[in-house]
Amino acid sequence: MNKRFYLLGLGIITLGLGYLTYLLILPFLAPIAWAVVLSLIFYPLYALIKKYIPLESLASFITLLVIIVIIVGPFSYITFMLIEEIRAFAIHLREGDADIFKDLIEHPRVYQVFQKILSIFNISAQEMEKRLLESLSGLGMNIISNITKNIGNVLGLIVNFVIMIFTIFFLLRDGNLFIRSIKDYMPFSESQKVNLGNQMRDIIVSTVYGGVIVAVLQGLLTGIALSLLGFKSPVLWGAATAVISFVPLVGASAVWAPAAIYLFVKGSIIKGIILVVVGVFGISMIDNILKPIIIGSRTKLPVLVIFFSVLGGLSVFGLIGLIAGPLVIALFFSVLQIFRDINLEADKEQA
Repeated sequence: MNKRFYLLGLGIITLGLGYLTYLLILPFLAPIAWAVVLSLIFYPLYALIKKYIPLESLASFITLLVIIVIIVGPFSYITFMLIEEIRAFAIHLREGDADIFKDLIEHPRVYQVFQKILSIFNISAQEMEKRLLESLSGLGMNIISNITKNIGNVLGLIVNFVIMIFTIFFLLRDGNLFIRSIKDYMPFSESQKVNLGNQMRDIIVSTVYGGVIVAVLQGLLTGIALSLLGFKSPVLWGAATAVISFVPLVGASAVWAPAAIYLFVKGSIIKGIILVVVGVFGISMIDNILKPIIIGSRTKLPVLVIFFSVLGGLSVFGLIGLIAGPLVIALFFSVLQIFRDINLEADKEQA
Protein backbone atom coordinates (compact mmCIF):
# COMPACT_ATOMS: atom_id res chain seq x y z
CA MET A 1 0.00 0.00 0.00
CA ASN A 2 2.83 2.37 0.91
CA LYS A 3 4.48 1.60 -2.41
CA ARG A 4 1.25 2.43 -4.27
CA PHE A 5 0.95 5.77 -2.49
CA TYR A 6 4.63 6.42 -3.25
CA LEU A 7 4.14 5.69 -6.95
CA LEU A 8 0.92 7.73 -7.03
CA GLY A 9 2.63 10.71 -5.38
CA LEU A 10 5.63 10.38 -7.71
CA GLY A 11 3.28 10.27 -10.71
CA ILE A 12 1.41 13.39 -9.60
CA ILE A 13 4.67 15.29 -9.01
CA THR A 14 5.98 14.18 -12.40
CA LEU A 15 2.80 15.29 -14.17
CA GLY A 16 2.85 18.63 -12.33
CA LEU A 17 6.48 19.30 -13.19
CA GLY A 18 5.84 18.16 -16.77
CA TYR A 19 2.97 20.63 -17.07
CA LEU A 20 5.12 23.46 -15.67
CA THR A 21 7.87 22.53 -18.13
CA TYR A 22 5.31 22.70 -20.94
CA LEU A 23 4.25 26.19 -19.80
CA LEU A 24 7.89 27.30 -19.78
CA ILE A 25 8.49 26.03 -23.31
CA LEU A 26 5.09 27.09 -24.70
CA PRO A 27 6.16 30.65 -25.75
CA PHE A 28 8.99 29.15 -27.78
CA LEU A 29 7.23 26.15 -29.33
CA ALA A 30 6.98 27.73 -32.80
CA PRO A 31 10.72 28.52 -33.25
CA ILE A 32 11.66 25.18 -31.68
CA ALA A 33 9.30 23.32 -34.03
CA TRP A 34 10.73 25.10 -37.08
CA ALA A 35 14.24 24.37 -35.78
CA VAL A 36 13.43 20.66 -35.57
CA VAL A 37 12.00 20.62 -39.10
CA LEU A 38 14.93 22.54 -40.61
CA SER A 39 17.42 20.36 -38.72
CA LEU A 40 15.80 17.26 -40.18
CA ILE A 41 15.78 18.71 -43.69
CA PHE A 42 19.41 19.83 -43.62
CA TYR A 43 20.85 16.97 -41.55
CA PRO A 44 22.10 15.11 -44.68
CA LEU A 45 24.07 18.26 -45.59
CA TYR A 46 25.49 18.38 -42.06
CA ALA A 47 26.48 14.70 -42.30
CA LEU A 48 28.19 15.35 -45.65
CA ILE A 49 30.11 18.34 -44.30
CA LYS A 50 31.16 16.38 -41.21
CA LYS A 51 32.82 13.78 -43.44
CA TYR A 52 35.31 16.42 -44.57
CA ILE A 53 35.32 18.52 -41.38
CA PRO A 54 35.53 16.26 -38.32
CA LEU A 55 34.81 19.11 -35.90
CA GLU A 56 31.10 18.80 -35.15
CA SER A 57 30.71 22.41 -33.99
CA LEU A 58 32.30 23.76 -37.17
CA ALA A 59 30.25 21.44 -39.40
CA SER A 60 27.10 22.52 -37.58
CA PHE A 61 28.04 26.19 -37.95
CA ILE A 62 28.66 25.85 -41.71
CA THR A 63 25.33 24.08 -42.16
CA LEU A 64 23.67 26.82 -40.12
CA LEU A 65 25.15 29.48 -42.43
CA VAL A 66 23.62 27.71 -45.43
CA ILE A 67 20.22 27.65 -43.70
CA ILE A 68 20.46 31.33 -42.80
CA VAL A 69 21.36 32.31 -46.36
CA ILE A 70 18.38 30.37 -47.71
CA ILE A 71 15.96 31.81 -45.13
CA VAL A 72 17.13 35.43 -45.15
CA GLY A 73 17.59 35.55 -48.91
CA PRO A 74 15.07 33.75 -51.14
CA PHE A 75 12.53 33.04 -48.40
CA SER A 76 12.37 36.67 -47.31
CA TYR A 77 11.98 37.82 -50.92
CA ILE A 78 9.24 35.25 -51.58
CA THR A 79 7.42 36.30 -48.40
CA PHE A 80 7.55 39.97 -49.45
CA MET A 81 6.28 39.14 -52.95
CA LEU A 82 3.54 36.96 -51.48
CA ILE A 83 2.26 39.76 -49.23
CA GLU A 84 2.27 42.22 -52.12
CA GLU A 85 0.39 39.84 -54.41
CA ILE A 86 -2.23 39.02 -51.75
CA ARG A 87 -2.71 42.75 -51.09
CA ALA A 88 -3.05 43.51 -54.81
CA PHE A 89 -5.48 40.61 -55.24
CA ALA A 90 -7.62 41.78 -52.31
CA ILE A 91 -7.68 45.38 -53.56
CA HIS A 92 -8.49 44.11 -57.05
CA LEU A 93 -11.54 42.31 -55.68
CA ARG A 94 -12.56 45.14 -53.34
CA GLU A 95 -12.71 47.57 -56.26
CA GLY A 96 -15.22 45.24 -57.92
CA ASP A 97 -13.03 44.24 -60.83
CA ALA A 98 -14.29 40.70 -61.36
CA ASP A 99 -13.37 39.97 -64.95
CA ILE A 100 -12.32 36.43 -64.13
CA PHE A 101 -15.75 35.65 -62.66
CA LYS A 102 -17.63 37.40 -65.47
CA ASP A 103 -15.72 35.39 -68.08
CA LEU A 104 -16.68 32.17 -66.34
CA ILE A 105 -20.30 33.09 -65.69
CA GLU A 106 -20.93 34.32 -69.24
CA HIS A 107 -19.75 31.04 -70.75
CA PRO A 108 -22.87 29.25 -72.17
CA ARG A 109 -22.44 26.00 -70.25
CA VAL A 110 -21.42 27.67 -67.00
CA TYR A 111 -24.21 30.23 -67.34
CA GLN A 112 -26.93 27.55 -67.32
CA VAL A 113 -25.52 25.89 -64.19
CA PHE A 114 -25.04 29.29 -62.54
CA GLN A 115 -28.66 30.26 -63.19
CA LYS A 116 -29.88 27.01 -61.62
CA ILE A 117 -27.77 27.71 -58.53
CA LEU A 118 -29.21 31.23 -58.30
CA SER A 119 -32.74 29.92 -58.54
CA ILE A 120 -32.15 27.37 -55.82
CA PHE A 121 -30.81 29.97 -53.40
CA ASN A 122 -33.23 32.64 -54.61
CA ILE A 123 -30.51 35.24 -55.13
CA SER A 124 -29.63 37.56 -58.00
CA ALA A 125 -26.43 37.32 -60.02
CA GLN A 126 -25.32 40.80 -58.87
CA GLU A 127 -25.83 39.92 -55.21
CA MET A 128 -24.01 36.61 -55.59
CA GLU A 129 -21.09 38.34 -57.28
CA LYS A 130 -21.00 41.03 -54.59
CA ARG A 131 -20.98 38.51 -51.74
CA LEU A 132 -18.33 36.39 -53.41
CA LEU A 133 -16.06 39.36 -53.99
CA GLU A 134 -16.54 40.62 -50.44
CA SER A 135 -15.74 37.19 -49.01
CA LEU A 136 -12.59 36.76 -51.09
CA SER A 137 -11.48 40.32 -50.42
CA GLY A 138 -12.05 39.90 -46.69
CA LEU A 139 -10.10 36.65 -46.69
CA GLY A 140 -7.18 38.28 -48.45
CA MET A 141 -7.12 41.24 -46.09
CA ASN A 142 -7.27 38.93 -43.07
CA ILE A 143 -4.30 36.96 -44.36
CA ILE A 144 -2.36 40.18 -44.92
CA SER A 145 -3.32 41.41 -41.46
CA ASN A 146 -2.07 38.23 -39.79
CA ILE A 147 1.17 38.16 -41.77
CA THR A 148 1.97 41.84 -41.33
CA LYS A 149 1.01 41.69 -37.65
CA ASN A 150 3.60 38.99 -37.07
CA ILE A 151 6.19 40.76 -39.19
CA GLY A 152 5.39 44.09 -37.52
CA ASN A 153 6.47 42.66 -34.18
CA VAL A 154 10.11 43.11 -35.16
CA LEU A 155 11.54 42.40 -31.72
CA GLY A 156 9.51 39.20 -31.31
CA LEU A 157 10.45 38.11 -34.82
CA ILE A 158 14.14 38.66 -34.13
CA VAL A 159 13.96 36.81 -30.81
CA ASN A 160 12.19 33.83 -32.38
CA PHE A 161 14.68 33.77 -35.25
CA VAL A 162 17.63 33.79 -32.83
CA ILE A 163 16.04 31.02 -30.76
CA MET A 164 15.46 28.97 -33.91
CA ILE A 165 19.04 29.42 -35.11
CA PHE A 166 20.43 28.65 -31.64
CA THR A 167 18.32 25.49 -31.44
CA ILE A 168 19.29 24.33 -34.93
CA PHE A 169 22.98 24.58 -34.09
CA PHE A 170 22.70 22.30 -31.06
CA LEU A 171 20.24 19.92 -32.71
CA LEU A 172 22.69 19.35 -35.55
CA ARG A 173 25.73 19.08 -33.30
CA ASP A 174 24.22 17.10 -30.44
CA GLY A 175 21.34 15.39 -32.22
CA ASN A 176 22.61 11.87 -31.53
CA LEU A 177 23.14 12.72 -27.86
CA PHE A 178 19.58 14.08 -27.59
CA ILE A 179 18.18 10.91 -29.17
CA ARG A 180 20.16 8.66 -26.80
CA SER A 181 18.97 10.70 -23.81
CA ILE A 182 15.35 10.43 -24.91
CA LYS A 183 15.70 6.68 -25.40
CA ASP A 184 17.02 6.29 -21.84
CA TYR A 185 13.80 7.74 -20.46
CA MET A 186 11.49 5.60 -22.60
CA PRO A 187 9.73 2.83 -20.64
CA PHE A 188 10.35 0.27 -23.40
CA SER A 189 12.73 -2.57 -24.02
CA GLU A 190 15.76 -2.09 -26.26
CA SER A 191 14.12 -3.92 -29.17
CA GLN A 192 10.99 -1.80 -28.80
CA LYS A 193 13.11 1.36 -28.74
CA VAL A 194 14.86 0.24 -31.92
CA ASN A 195 11.53 -0.49 -33.64
CA LEU A 196 10.10 2.87 -32.53
CA GLY A 197 13.23 4.64 -33.75
CA ASN A 198 13.00 2.92 -37.15
CA GLN A 199 9.32 3.80 -37.46
CA MET A 200 9.96 7.45 -36.57
CA ARG A 201 12.81 7.60 -39.06
CA ASP A 202 10.54 6.29 -41.80
CA ILE A 203 7.82 8.76 -40.81
CA ILE A 204 10.26 11.65 -40.83
CA VAL A 205 11.58 10.71 -44.26
CA SER A 206 8.03 10.29 -45.59
CA THR A 207 6.66 13.51 -44.06
CA VAL A 208 9.61 15.89 -44.12
CA TYR A 209 11.55 14.87 -47.21
CA GLY A 210 8.69 13.32 -49.16
CA GLY A 211 6.34 16.17 -48.23
CA VAL A 212 8.46 19.32 -48.07
CA ILE A 213 10.65 18.68 -51.12
CA VAL A 214 7.68 17.72 -53.29
CA ALA A 215 5.67 20.73 -52.04
CA VAL A 216 8.48 23.17 -52.84
CA LEU A 217 9.06 21.74 -56.31
CA GLN A 218 5.35 21.64 -57.15
CA GLY A 219 4.86 25.21 -55.92
CA LEU A 220 7.87 26.43 -57.88
CA LEU A 221 6.80 24.72 -61.11
CA THR A 222 3.20 25.94 -60.76
CA GLY A 223 4.29 29.52 -60.18
CA ILE A 224 6.61 29.46 -63.20
CA ALA A 225 4.01 27.83 -65.46
CA LEU A 226 1.21 30.25 -64.52
CA SER A 227 3.55 33.22 -64.87
CA LEU A 228 4.58 32.19 -68.39
CA LEU A 229 0.93 31.67 -69.33
CA GLY A 230 0.04 35.22 -68.32
CA PHE A 231 -1.56 34.69 -64.90
CA LYS A 232 -1.14 37.39 -62.30
CA SER A 233 0.21 36.68 -58.79
CA PRO A 234 2.34 33.62 -59.67
CA VAL A 235 4.00 33.61 -56.22
CA LEU A 236 0.58 33.49 -54.57
CA TRP A 237 -0.54 30.53 -56.67
CA GLY A 238 2.80 28.79 -56.21
CA ALA A 239 2.56 29.20 -52.43
CA ALA A 240 -1.03 27.94 -52.48
CA THR A 241 0.10 24.89 -54.47
CA ALA A 242 2.91 24.14 -52.01
CA VAL A 243 0.51 24.26 -49.06
CA ILE A 244 -2.33 22.30 -50.66
CA SER A 245 0.06 19.62 -51.96
CA PHE A 246 0.11 18.23 -48.41
CA VAL A 247 -3.61 17.46 -48.64
CA PRO A 248 -4.10 13.87 -49.89
CA LEU A 249 -6.15 13.07 -53.01
CA VAL A 250 -6.54 16.77 -53.95
CA GLY A 251 -2.93 17.90 -54.06
CA ALA A 252 -1.53 20.40 -56.54
CA SER A 253 -4.30 19.73 -59.07
CA ALA A 254 -6.62 21.86 -56.89
CA VAL A 255 -4.71 24.89 -58.21
CA TRP A 256 -3.63 24.13 -61.78
CA ALA A 257 -6.81 22.27 -62.83
CA PRO A 258 -9.19 25.24 -62.15
CA ALA A 259 -6.66 27.52 -63.85
CA ALA A 260 -6.72 25.28 -66.94
CA ILE A 261 -10.53 25.25 -66.92
CA TYR A 262 -10.52 29.05 -66.77
CA LEU A 263 -8.23 29.19 -69.81
CA PHE A 264 -10.54 26.88 -71.78
CA VAL A 265 -13.63 28.88 -70.79
CA LYS A 266 -11.89 32.11 -71.72
CA GLY A 267 -11.08 30.68 -75.15
CA SER A 268 -7.30 30.32 -74.67
CA ILE A 269 -7.36 26.71 -75.88
CA ILE A 270 -3.62 26.43 -76.61
CA LYS A 271 -2.66 27.84 -73.22
CA GLY A 272 -5.18 25.55 -71.54
CA ILE A 273 -3.72 22.49 -73.28
CA ILE A 274 -0.20 23.56 -72.32
CA LEU A 275 -1.22 23.96 -68.67
CA VAL A 276 -2.94 20.56 -68.64
CA VAL A 277 0.16 18.90 -70.11
CA VAL A 278 2.45 20.66 -67.63
CA GLY A 279 0.03 19.90 -64.80
CA VAL A 280 -0.40 16.20 -65.55
CA PHE A 281 3.12 15.34 -66.75
CA GLY A 282 5.02 17.93 -64.70
CA ILE A 283 3.43 19.30 -61.54
CA SER A 284 1.41 16.24 -60.49
CA MET A 285 3.98 13.79 -61.86
CA ILE A 286 6.48 15.13 -59.32
CA ASP A 287 4.22 13.72 -56.62
CA ASN A 288 3.82 10.39 -58.40
CA ILE A 289 7.51 9.87 -59.20
CA LEU A 290 9.55 11.73 -56.58
CA LYS A 291 7.60 10.63 -53.50
CA PRO A 292 7.98 6.89 -54.20
CA ILE A 293 11.71 7.41 -54.81
CA ILE A 294 12.15 9.30 -51.53
CA ILE A 295 9.77 7.23 -49.42
CA GLY A 296 10.43 3.85 -51.03
CA SER A 297 8.73 0.97 -49.22
CA ARG A 298 8.47 2.82 -45.92
CA THR A 299 5.22 2.49 -44.03
CA LYS A 300 2.76 5.27 -44.77
CA LEU A 301 -0.31 6.33 -42.84
CA PRO A 302 -3.75 5.74 -44.37
CA VAL A 303 -4.90 8.56 -46.64
CA LEU A 304 -7.84 9.47 -44.40
CA VAL A 305 -5.58 9.71 -41.34
CA ILE A 306 -3.11 11.93 -43.21
CA PHE A 307 -5.95 14.15 -44.42
CA PHE A 308 -7.27 14.85 -40.91
CA SER A 309 -3.79 15.08 -39.38
CA VAL A 310 -2.89 17.81 -41.89
CA LEU A 311 -6.09 19.77 -41.27
CA GLY A 312 -5.82 19.28 -37.51
CA GLY A 313 -2.15 20.23 -37.56
CA LEU A 314 -2.93 23.48 -39.38
CA SER A 315 -5.66 24.28 -36.85
CA VAL A 316 -3.55 23.54 -33.76
CA PHE A 317 0.01 24.43 -34.78
CA GLY A 318 -0.44 26.82 -37.71
CA LEU A 319 1.67 26.39 -40.85
CA ILE A 320 4.14 24.10 -39.09
CA GLY A 321 1.18 21.78 -38.51
CA LEU A 322 1.49 20.57 -42.11
CA ILE A 323 4.44 18.54 -40.84
CA ALA A 324 3.78 18.39 -37.09
CA GLY A 325 0.26 16.97 -37.50
CA PRO A 326 1.23 13.78 -39.37
CA LEU A 327 4.28 13.34 -37.13
CA VAL A 328 2.20 13.45 -33.93
CA ILE A 329 -0.41 11.05 -35.30
CA ALA A 330 2.28 8.69 -36.60
CA LEU A 331 4.08 8.72 -33.24
CA PHE A 332 0.78 7.97 -31.50
CA PHE A 333 0.13 4.94 -33.70
CA SER A 334 3.73 3.75 -33.24
CA VAL A 335 3.38 3.81 -29.47
CA LEU A 336 0.00 2.02 -29.75
CA GLN A 337 1.67 -0.66 -31.81
CA ILE A 338 4.31 -1.16 -29.12
CA PHE A 339 1.63 -1.62 -26.46
CA ARG A 340 -0.20 -4.04 -28.74
CA ASP A 341 2.97 -6.09 -29.15
CA ILE A 342 3.45 -6.09 -25.37
CA ASN A 343 -0.07 -7.44 -24.86
CA LEU A 344 0.43 -10.11 -27.52
CA GLU A 345 3.65 -11.25 -25.85
CA ALA A 346 1.88 -11.34 -22.47
CA ASP A 347 -0.95 -13.45 -23.94
CA LYS A 348 1.57 -15.89 -25.44
CA GLU A 349 3.35 -16.27 -22.10
CA GLN A 350 0.06 -16.95 -20.31
CA ALA A 351 -0.88 -19.51 -22.94
